[in-house]
Amino acid sequence: MEGWDRVSARQKILGRVKAALKDRQTTELPGPFQAWRPVAPAETPVDGFALLLQAAGGEVVCQPNIDAAAAWLTEFTTNFDTATVGKTVPGKLTPALKCSPPEIAPLGVSMARGAIAETGSLMMDARDGRRSQLLAPTHVVFVHARDVYATFHEALSNARDDLPSAIGLHSGPSKSADIGQVMVRGVHGPARLIAVVIGGD
Repeated sequence: MEGWDRVSARQKILGRVKAALKDRQTTELPGPFQAWRPVAPAETPVDGFALLLQAAGGEVVCQPNIDAAAAWLTEFTTNFDTATVGKTVPGKLTPALKCSPPEIAPLGVSMARGAIAETGSLMMDARDGRRSQLLAPTHVVFVHARDVYATFHEALSNARDDLPSAIGLHSGPSKSADIGQVMVRGVHGPARLIAVVIGGD
């Protein structure tokens, strides 16, 4: 009898759902997600990466070589007092600023493992230091143009012989609209992300 009651209750609930949905207007399903993604094809992986990262609110600076990138960094950091620097950043790209812990540093400087054109993402190596990548309000990330790949598969294939414990994909500044659908930057990470692409001219 109990089994019959459960079946009966289930049938009643499903019957109510069907009745409620019977007169509901059908809506056309949306197509593929392309909300903010530009659809124009890019000529090179660097162009594609820059297009999508900028569409997501990031900034892209291209420099012809490491010396030019270092000169750009010197000028960019004039308004900063301290910085936190990733462990894989070469000496030439280390800002001439006092080092401070990531928790209080206004600027983070990192070296990306690579970048991905199809998603506009920077591949961040855990060995560089996750706190330097995530805690500073402004994050400058250097990446060599030769390490910008067309697809995620290509990027991972090239990195498979030397994979760290984790790879983070950073596809723009931190943004959140969890509460009240109000967009806020910098809640879960840097509010400003600048990718400096070195080489490729």
